[in-house]
Amino acid sequence: MPIALQRERFVSTMKEQAEIGGTADGGLHRLTLSDDDKEIRDWFMEQMTAADLSVRVDEFGNMFGRRAGTDPDAKPVLVGSHLDSQPYGGIYDGALGVIAALELIRTLNDNEIETEHPIEIVNWTNEEGSRFQPAMQGSGVWAGAHDLEEEYAKTDVDGTVFKDELERIGYKGDEPCEPPEEYEAYLELHVEQGPYLEENGKDVGVVTGIVGFTWGAITFYGEADHSGPTPMHYRQDALVAAADVITQIRRIPSTLGERTVGTTGYIDAKPNSINIIPEEVTFTWGFRDPSDDVIDEARRRVLEEAEWAAEREGLEWEYEDRMRAPAVEFAEGCVDAVQTAADELGYDSMQIFSGAGHDATHMHSICDTGMVFAVSENGKSHNESEYTSWDDCYAAASTLANAAVDLAGGAQ
Repeated sequence: MPIALQRERFVSTMKEQAEIGGTADGGLHRLTLSDDDKEIRDWFMEQMTAADLSVRVDEFGNMFGRRAGTDPDAKPVLVGSHLDSQPYGGIYDGALGVIAALELIRTLNDNEIETEHPIEIVNWTNEEGSRFQPAMQGSGVWAGAHDLEEEYAKTDVDGTVFKDELERIGYKGDEPCEPPEEYEAYLELHVEQGPYLEENGKDVGVVTGIVGFTWGAITFYGEADHSGPTPMHYRQDALVAAADVITQIRRIPSTLGERTVGTTGYIDAKPNSINIIPEEVTFTWGFRDPSDDVIDEARRRVLEEAEWAAEREGLEWEYEDRMRAPAVEFAEGCVDAVQTAADELGYDSMQIFSGAGHDATHMHSICDTGMVFAVSENGKSHNESEYTSWDDCYAAASTLANAAVDLAGGAQ
């Protein structure tokens, strides 16, 4: 018989977390390692302690809470997501998965349900990658995809060092940032951040995998000069070259695949004056697709476009690869557990491939992994208008909880 989460408590807890770093327009501005991040971490620590979990924090700030299983030799099932947000993002992205994991533990405690495997819940550090890059940083270090010391040395746009901020807020823990043992499975709940569930009239998404993606930056170096007297054929305009390549970042996806997307999300032009020809411009590329071959081809093409643009304008240029995440296909056992839970709860579901990266990307290399998607109204996310109804939140959280109990060998 499926377990039933306490809906009122679940919704109340979601609203409570949204007050920490909440914006006037109903969104969330809770950047990683900020004062608001410290406050939500302190709050989450209190919630885990109140739920009688054994709590630990690793040296990268990842937070874990464990509920013991009946078999001391059984591998734990890990459930969670992240509590940091995008700049002026929504209240569901990441936080919904953490609160759903917490409510799972509370429900098991309420009903005195034991599981064979331990269940751990987790808040990963810096999933968003908006203040410090790359994204999915904490899970990446934990899974061995990134070097600890290199990530400690990362800085934000103000030059603030990651390790310094982690120590400042008091969340550089004593535990090594690595799996302390083998894990049975990892499950993560997230809002879809796309339109497919809503377009198809579904209640819940059963995620079968995650797209691969590449992030990088290109810088063009020209020559600053007066915008009036300097003839057009004398100019070495870094912004013109950047504009040419950015246009191609928009166009390249349509030549590669139906699911390919490309984005320039950051531009920095110097000296950034209306009366001066730009001498230096840095901008980013980002491509995503379920096929790794397509991702690599997109990267090759944008660098080729940059080379041509630099030649046309007579510029020097350089590029930096900032992140490359391979496409992931989730384990059949985890997908089946999520599908079975949705079916038993009576939810109309569909299997879906994630168009966004998640901590599950790195967890795939550690253990069997699966995800649940909640409906995103109008497909909106990473802004304050992000919205998922409480009914849809509850449906996804219930699916996650029952799938986790199934994988953990709970009494049903």
